[in-house]
Amino acid sequence: MDKIVLRNMKFYGYHGVRQDEQLNGQQFIVDVQLNADLKVACESDRIEDTVDYSQVFNTVKRITENRRFSLVESLAESICSRILLDFSRVTQVEVTVKKPHAPIEGEFDWVGVSVKRSRNI
Repeated sequence: MDKIVLRNMKFYGYHGVRQDEQLNGQQFIVDVQLNADLKVACESDRIEDTVDYSQVFNTVKRITENRRFSLVESLAESICSRILLDFSRVTQVEVTVKKPHAPIEGEFDWVGVSVKRSRNI
């Protein structure tokens, strides 16, 4: 299966279980991998025959910046669900939400979750 990949999209959101995370917010980094049959688009060279990744970016941005979740698991699930609803060519989506400033004492690059969902056929 062909893939469209969006990596390291950066957004500012208000997700977390702690009150300071919900009030002050923080940066989130999101990766999205879309599985879709891109053969027609490869041959036609037309945007109408593929998944417009600028629209996917805007979908992820809208959810990450305009909604609030206690868990990044719920954020990732919401992104997966919306992509499968809005982009009919996508057969499977994997979303990774990274939280580089998670309230954990210690040194780390980021913590996060990955969620993979498939279209029910």
